[in-house]
Amino acid sequence: MIPRIFRHFSTTGLIASAILVSSCSDIDEVPPLLGAVQNDTSTAAELFEEAKRADQAGKSKKAAALYKKEADRYPTAKHAPEARFRYAQLQEQLGKPLLAFTAYSEVVERYRSSGLYEKALQREQAIAEDALSGRIKSGFVFTSKLAPSELIKILETVRDSAPQASTAPRAQFRIGEIYQEEKQSKEAIAAFRKVAEEYPDADQAHEAQFLIGKILLQEARQGNQDKGNLDRAREAFEDYINRYPNKSRAKEVKQQIAKLKNQDVQRSYEVAEFYRRKGDFESAKFYYREVLKQHGSGDLHDQAQSRLKEIPWPFLSRSAWPWSSVF
Repeated sequence: MIPRIFRHFSTTGLIASAILVSSCSDIDEVPPLLGAVQNDTSTAAELFEEAKRADQAGKSKKAAALYKKEADRYPTAKHAPEARFRYAQLQEQLGKPLLAFTAYSEVVERYRSSGLYEKALQREQAIAEDALSGRIKSGFVFTSKLAPSELIKILETVRDSAPQASTAPRAQFRIGEIYQEEKQSKEAIAAFRKVAEEYPDADQAHEAQFLIGKILLQEARQGNQDKGNLDRAREAFEDYINRYPNKSRAKEVKQQIAKLKNQDVQRSYEVAEFYRRKGDFESAKFYYREVLKQHGSGDLHDQAQSRLKEIPWPFLSRSAWPWSSVF
């Protein structure tokens, strides 16, 4: 049976070779359901000891196969967590990081009370980081760059294996970064929003909230001058200030909010001017008043006030009279 993580991967050379090795082994079997296993303690112990002897003799491939056989056949046996963990270590040493990653993930998911849980979680995260960076680690090197979709699947496994651990928000944040690098703005925003909403106390949460606003702002500036994007960007930045007023990005975010407000005022004034030139004075008055509401002073405020006074009297409502308190 192909390990769970490979069911999601495309057929790159690295993954294809990993699957081939896994599927062709004469002792590689479908892991039995926990409830269906007849836990033959003596047989499991004998198999584990045989694996240890091969391991100590330096026969890494044989030892790995025996450890896997013991863990697959007797997953509730005393030494099953150790067998699975040692199998993962040997796969790393043999230059098969994806098989190791799968095995570490199984330790994390199946044996949360084991003393090996934290070590397996750390190695799982380390392999994910290696996959992202291409670093040489523990005697192996990734010979080809994994596709973004494959990296995301690895990180999703890290996140879901231990949702309460510090690795979960880190993995989710990296997912957002991958989508951002691939110019998939919608997916990146969703990934960063998941960090901010589901892991609000994580170190990555405030940066994720900032990046939501930044991406929306970039979308608006890169040809899509959608007022909705600008409004959502401002809302994202305002959420940042409300949630993280003392974080490192606070000053920069406040500056962005001020710029967006100024853009809103400028846009309202330009729309008012458009309607004034068109002769639609009622619409023009509405947008001039928006300028006055948004800015209590300044050049645009004064210009909007002056324009309101210039609108022909038949179209001037009582609230817009020059001596009205609205001014």
